Amino acid sequence: MTVKNFLKDRFPALLLHLVCMCLLTVFLRLTGYGMAAAALILIFWGLILTVWTCAAYIQRRGYFREVEEILEKVDQRYLLGELLPDTFRLEDRLYREMICRSNKSVIEQIRRIEEEQKEYREYIESWVHEVKAPITSIALVCENGRRHGTEKRTAKEIKEAFGTIGMENQRLENYVDMVLYYARSEQVWKDYLIQETDLEAVAYEALKKNRLLMIENQVRAEVNVKERVYTDRKWIEFILNQMLFNSVKYKSSYPVFRIYTERKRDGVVLTLEDNGMGILPEELHRIFEKGFTGSNGRERGCSTGMGLYLCRKLCGKLGIGLWAESEYGGGTRMRLEFPISNYISRS
Repeated sequence: MTVKNFLKDRFPALLLHLVCMCLLTVFLRLTGYGMAAAALILIFWGLILTVWTCAAYIQRRGYFREVEEILEKVDQRYLLGELLPDTFRLEDRLYREMICRSNKSVIEQIRRIEEEQKEYREYIESWVHEVKAPITSIALVCENGRRHGTEKRTAKEIKEAFGTIGMENQRLENYVDMVLYYARSEQVWKDYLIQETDLEAVAYEALKKNRLLMIENQVRAEVNVKERVYTDRKWIEFILNQMLFNSVKYKSSYPVFRIYTERKRDGVVLTLEDNGMGILPEELHRIFEKGFTGSNGRERGCSTGMGLYLCRKLCGKLGIGLWAESEYGGGTRMRLEFPISNYISRS
């Protein structure tokens, strides 16, 4: 802190003193005081003001030099507010308090970003582990075809081989979609388009995308969807696709999958119901947690615990309610509630 900058900062106060000194001189002359007396008073006033200003400059310069030394020595400079030296000045104490509050907000933001990065790294590691299985399966099918040759194989064997490749490719596509949507989930607003959406068309599109998986597992699908809502079609299709994938993974002996809608006063509820394994009552409230696989996932050994977590996260971003109902051994119902305002309902 230079003398010039200090005096510039104090200029309004010094100017006020100068004006007051001039007014005092006029007052003294009008009341009969001689010029010598007035000059003596002004000299003492000026000396006191000079000493006070110099003392204030020395004190402030020492304070800021101490702050600079602390700033140079500390590695985590965002903690400066906690390390500022004590001072009698109210202004400094208020600044210190505001800096501490600001630093606390920064630290919380840094921790949140670190948690998101950690979560993303953990998911990528899990995804890489899961995606290796279909890649290995496709490689084995191709290797067997290369060794034996298509001319020595029957049409049925060739059809089964291509069916296997198609199935594994579908699994790959599903895993790739998961990591893509997970990467975009923090900035949904950059990628979504809210428009009137035919839920029936979205449901059939999700079934069509998983047709090989459903045919292979002999899943019978029933669709009774007549409602239209305002949402992002692409994101809803991804959510339905994840739920279909889960239903097939935890299917029963004679799997049936139903998609239907119910219209309520302030919204439309889309239900995806299956007659699969169901979920244990004590685990039902945890199925949307990140990385939770549950008893079924551990038993089947085919769960990352990220599908439903991602569905809940995306639904939250889109303003859609999502909850589950299940009876262990009796199937599961996943319900998505699309809010509809009175304005949209009347139009």
